[in-house]
Amino acid sequence: MKYKIKKQQFFILFIYMSYNYKNIQVSMVGGKKITRKVTIKNHKGYKSVCSYNNRKKCHYRKKPLSNSEIQMIKMGKFIPGLFSDLTSPFTKTRKNKK
Repeated sequence: MKYKIKKQQFFILFIYMSYNYKNIQVSMVGGKKITRKVTIKNHKGYKSVCSYNNRKKCHYRKKPLSNSEIQMIKMGKFIPGLFSDLTSPFTKTRKNKK
């Protein structure tokens, strides 16, 4: 007994099986460089922000993507403020945090 799968059903199954995505944005102003990365492998995704100052890595933050963010990226939609929770001001001491 053979199973017949319609074209649409196969496409839906194929989407949920595996999905890989990687995007890197680099912005440089003067001697300061900031890289923003988004990676999705299968059903898990991460977003990270790394800042460099004079070729040295200063700060690095990494957080997992939520399920809604992963679905929006799969559809190809723009997510405003995706890195807003990672780009809070970097400070060296507690005294300078306000």
